[in-house]
Amino acid sequence: MWQLLLVCFLLRLGPSRQQFPRPCATREALLAKECCPAWEGDGSPCGASSGRGSCRDVEVPQQPDGPQYPFAGLDDREKWPLVFYNRTCRCAGNFMGFSCADCAFGYFGVNCNERRESLRRNIFHLSGAERRRLVSYLNLAKQTISRDYVVATGTYREMENGSNPIFADVSSYDVFVWMHYYVSRSALLGGPGNVWTDVDFAHWAPAFLPWHRLYLLHWEHEIRKLTGDDGFSIPYWDWRDAQGCEVCTDELMGGRSPRDPSLLSPGSVFSSWTVLCSRANDYSDRGILCDARGEGPLRRNPGNHNRNVVERLPTSAEVEFTLSLPDYDTGAMDRGANMSFRNTLEGFGDPRTGVGNSSRMGMHAALHVFMNGSMSSVQGSANDPIFLLHHAFVDSIYEQWLRRHRPSPSQYPDSDAPIGHNSEYNMVPFLPLHRNREFFISSKEFGYEYSYLLGANQRLAESMRPYLEELRDVWPWLLLAGLCGGIAAVTTAAAVLTVRRRYAASPWLRVTKWKHLFAVPERQPLICSDSEETKQRNYQTTL
Repeated sequence: MWQLLLVCFLLRLGPSRQQFPRPCATREALLAKECCPAWEGDGSPCGASSGRGSCRDVEVPQQPDGPQYPFAGLDDREKWPLVFYNRTCRCAGNFMGFSCADCAFGYFGVNCNERRESLRRNIFHLSGAERRRLVSYLNLAKQTISRDYVVATGTYREMENGSNPIFADVSSYDVFVWMHYYVSRSALLGGPGNVWTDVDFAHWAPAFLPWHRLYLLHWEHEIRKLTGDDGFSIPYWDWRDAQGCEVCTDELMGGRSPRDPSLLSPGSVFSSWTVLCSRANDYSDRGILCDARGEGPLRRNPGNHNRNVVERLPTSAEVEFTLSLPDYDTGAMDRGANMSFRNTLEGFGDPRTGVGNSSRMGMHAALHVFMNGSMSSVQGSANDPIFLLHHAFVDSIYEQWLRRHRPSPSQYPDSDAPIGHNSEYNMVPFLPLHRNREFFISSKEFGYEYSYLLGANQRLAESMRPYLEELRDVWPWLLLAGLCGGIAAVTTAAAVLTVRRRYAASPWLRVTKWKHLFAVPERQPLICSDSEETKQRNYQTTL
């Protein structure tokens, strides 16, 4: 009930430009090509007066891109974010954010100098209260208009080079849906149907894993700000060897509707969700961007997919083979890369041989196809909350590989990767700016760990934690029941003693008088003989 009241309260407030400014979407900011908002703490751009950051010229790399995208100056994402802004905040020390108002990942406190250590847990190791909280937070984010961000629904050309801003308000959750759409959409070359599909600034190339790591960190950060719960962490779904969608229950991500197998059960809050930016072919045919309007209900039909594309969910053996590949990326660093850890984990390399351009999808891509619904579209997949659980586990595999192989920074390519994927490229469409190579390091540098990567004793404690928490919730009732039982036992014993003392002299209570009525002749020995015992199986002999 309190979650519903909180949602209504936040929706009534709407976006607050004073508390969470969004000045970079204004006509003035676009014409000035500057995104350097004032930090509210001192009123100076980027908190410069307090030493938090400064407004600086954007630097973009000059290294050549690969041949997959043969154009220049046609797409707003090229050399991000120069089409929109050539000056942004550059934060100092542990400060972060488009106005340097936030703390960098892994830090908190007034001066961002306190270290944060968070743990991403297996969703099935969460307590009942934690599971309910997760679903509540997801729904709160879906129902609350974002105070920090708006989304672009027109190109820079359609905005008349900034004089006519075309942006839309969406929920905090849908900001991230739009981000995943925008980074992976086809390039609009001008006019209906005139698009270039062989381009993606976050998939099919080296930045796939760093980009999604940053995406999850920002999502986690936004949920903490929205809810005030600084201890929140994204859980993961370990789908190795799973026979079906184990998280597709009404308690978690939503079960299957009994009326339509492609819809979610009405018993799940997610059945009321509306998707957006999910009609990639329609946008390409019309030569437009997603307009961020609702496009119908969330869809999912796990297991009823094309088995010629995906045979089943990934196995433990396939994950282990993928982890054994020593090279992060190889060759042209695209979907045809052979013996590439990145390409195999992404799902375009065969998880048994490492050969690229596999006829069947595996690993990460296999789960998207398996879900057979909103998750199966690259551009619209983030509409399904399972996306977060899935990519958290993919990120954990990435983390295992980083720890096992300890790659040097030079393993990440400086040049010749597909556009958007070179090491110094600013990740699209993030503001504040982040470079790909910055996330080619361990998760511990960003203040988080995965529970199944802990030591053996810590893993055992983690697996027991939800049961202990459930026990903690019920122990007062158990104690009360024990006390009541003890009182009842004492009362009964006292009553029996009283009766015996009062009627001890009565001849009808003497046991000898009634003993013959209840006597049963002993026909079998109570203890088996040695010969009989050796003829019988027991636990020891069986083991």
